[in-house]
Amino acid sequence: MMRDTNDEPIKNVLKQFMDGYNHKPKVLKAKIVSSWESLMGKTIDSYTKDIQVHNQKMYIYIDSSPLRQELSYAKDKIKKLVNEELGEEYIKQVIIR
Repeated sequence: MMRDTNDEPIKNVLKQFMDGYNHKPKVLKAKIVSSWESLMGKTIDSYTKDIQVHNQKMYIYIDSSPLRQELSYAKDKIKKLVNEELGEEYIKQVIIR
């Protein structure tokens, strides 16, 4: 008896699932949050209240005004680091609050 094969790499199936049901932002946010300390260091992580991702924009909520000011100058670097971690150019804009 011959089986119909529906061979497709799991990576493609997961991508279709995420794109089809709009899970991608949630999955990417989880990946960003879980790697935030290793990307930015313990100090910045300790002052980070929250990270949100909406419409390819990353909102970073920081407790410290001086750190918030300092990070506002590094938005492009943060965007580059995060996109490298994600393996794609997903984040288009970083907003520090």
